[in-house]
Amino acid sequence: MSKVISGFSKLTKEEKIQWLTRNFFNNEDQVHTTIRQYWNSDEALQQLHDDFIENTITNFYMPYGIAPNFIINGKEHVIPMVVEESSVVAAASLVAKFWSTRGGFKTRVISTTKIGQVHFMYEGDKAELQQYFETQKPQLLEATAPITKNMEKRGGGIQSITLVDKTASLPNYYQLHVTFETVDSMGANFINSCLEAMAKQFRKDDIEIVMSILSNYVPDCVVRSEVSCKVADLGGDDPEKFARKFEQAVKIAEIEPYRAVTHNKGIMNGIDAVVLATGNDFRAIEAGAHAYASKSGQYSSLTHCEIKDGIFTFWIEIPLALGTVGGLTALHPMAKLSLDMMGKPSARELMEIMATAGLAQNFAALRALTTKGIQHGHMKMHLMNILNQLGATAQEKENISKQFENQTVSHSAVVEAFHKLRS
Repeated sequence: MSKVISGFSKLTKEEKIQWLTRNFFNNEDQVHTTIRQYWNSDEALQQLHDDFIENTITNFYMPYGIAPNFIINGKEHVIPMVVEESSVVAAASLVAKFWSTRGGFKTRVISTTKIGQVHFMYEGDKAELQQYFETQKPQLLEATAPITKNMEKRGGGIQSITLVDKTASLPNYYQLHVTFETVDSMGANFINSCLEAMAKQFRKDDIEIVMSILSNYVPDCVVRSEVSCKVADLGGDDPEKFARKFEQAVKIAEIEPYRAVTHNKGIMNGIDAVVLATGNDFRAIEAGAHAYASKSGQYSSLTHCEIKDGIFTFWIEIPLALGTVGGLTALHPMAKLSLDMMGKPSARELMEIMATAGLAQNFAALRALTTKGIQHGHMKMHLMNILNQLGATAQEKENISKQFENQTVSHSAVVEAFHKLRS
């Protein structure tokens, strides 16, 4: 019997749950209990969450942690992080404390330009198209004036419109390439509305508009964060050896794509966690960052390292199209709390904070990889996860943790130790 349903979105939440449990679960009572225990007891707050997306039945909780001790451009920060991966928050916190006594993180926004495009097909004379574009350009701006009015008051708006010939790559394909400044909003709706208004104005018989859409590749919306100190101040038994191995690890990620992907994933551990905590779009940030890592034609590291004249410098340059007003940043109470916690930053300041979180995460990973290995910290958390699944008491956790201090953690070994302890 088919389970295809029409009009599902029109069902009440209770009816959706009943249909789901009746058709896809065996234990209806258990499913109902699980779904309901994640509802918010405040009905208004739950309704707010229900309205974020379609067909909601419950909430999916993620851990919300805090990484303290960040000094960014001389200012103290705590950074909120929403992430499920073990040791991410702890690693960021430790690195923040490490650099807090070595000058902290220095950041600057390089540029904040965002991009949108009207994609169209045209089979006629190129010179005629160029002439039509030049005559239409003032009308394109006029068509968007009602949309850009408020943005211009805040210092943003349309920066440029150019006609781009892409026929060498795809026959008859052209673009209107438009650059924007969206100030403290991420600007997706603003950009797309402007582009659609332009597309309507630019129509004529021999121009076929294919689509109008912003780009999540923003190579001119870039921020830099760096740390530096004397090599001797890096500490440890042999700071020069550590600095050299660290630099080598970064250079490997610069030239080896297999390593670079994992290297950059670690950076995004830190960045995505802050993106989620502030209600921004982590899919857009991920896509833009990885595209930027490929801008040379080969996928490469987003961070870089240099040792010169006895000074160790480690930095990141990354595109981050963010917003601190509008969207979930204004609607989600926890996103608002996150921004309040960080001193209500502008979009530019949030770019600096997020880039710093990514750099800190990468430093932590590379320090572990080039010294005691990455698994040391991961396995401690993995051990706790296994013990929590087994329902271990606090005393049992302490006893088994001591047992695995110098022993490889595996699920079967922990289970065996747990049952042995209980027996």
